[in-house]
Amino acid sequence: MSQSVDRALSLLDALGDAPLSLEQAASTLGVHKSTALRLLRTLEEHGFARRQPDLRYRVGGRVLSLAHRALEDFDVRQVAAPYLAALNARCGFTVRLAVLHEGEVLYLDEVAGRRAAGPPRIGRRAPVTGTAVGRVLLAGLPVDGPDAQGPATGGPGEGAELAAVRRRGWAAESSEHGEPVTCVAAPVAGSGGRTVAACAVSAPAGEVAPGELARMVPELLCTAEAISLAYGGSPTPRWCENRCGARPAGRASRTSGRASAARRR
Repeated sequence: MSQSVDRALSLLDALGDAPLSLEQAASTLGVHKSTALRLLRTLEEHGFARRQPDLRYRVGGRVLSLAHRALEDFDVRQVAAPYLAALNARCGFTVRLAVLHEGEVLYLDEVAGRRAAGPPRIGRRAPVTGTAVGRVLLAGLPVDGPDAQGPATGGPGEGAELAAVRRRGWAAESSEHGEPVTCVAAPVAGSGGRTVAACAVSAPAGEVAPGELARMVPELLCTAEAISLAYGGSPTPRWCENRCGARPAGRASRTSGRASAARRR
């Protein structure tokens, strides 16, 4: 790789973490300030960086534009969007959609809740271990056979937890002290029942009563099922579809089909 390109990409990655002064940019790259300034000005000219009034540089709008265009290639995001919005409207919590990409959790979409904390996670990456979303995505990977893949699960304890997630169909995440639950996640299934994404409901630690998010599991599972069906997958229905206000007409689940047949009898 060209040294200039390598430095520019490294600088852009650093700007994604926090705004940088010229001195900080030079220190990050290990180059003279004149070299760092030349790179920063080039990024600025192309819209990938912008200079703030305090003379520090931060990521420019062109990066956000490219990120959104790249995310649009994940068509599950477009399919899931109305369902995420409907779930957010019903529960008031932050709702997210994530996928497993290159061994990490990649957040594709987010609808902020009334008590959202921190910046949006759209386009951000996170480790797969130790989170509800990560466990759901790992649990959806093949456990044996030629298609088995994925990062390490973190040991026997994590492996047992993944097995439990596969059995119950959802995962929960707690704060550092164990209570309350701060996130619940469920898998979105694609062709053949393979997990293609995770749908999650979350709230800031300390601002949700014990058991409040856990009570959202039926709504979450219904939404995940609706997204799965709209995406063309064949999920195992667990909850009545009437909970999901965004389900397209004519895509009744097997659960509601059995209920209708029972009523006719």
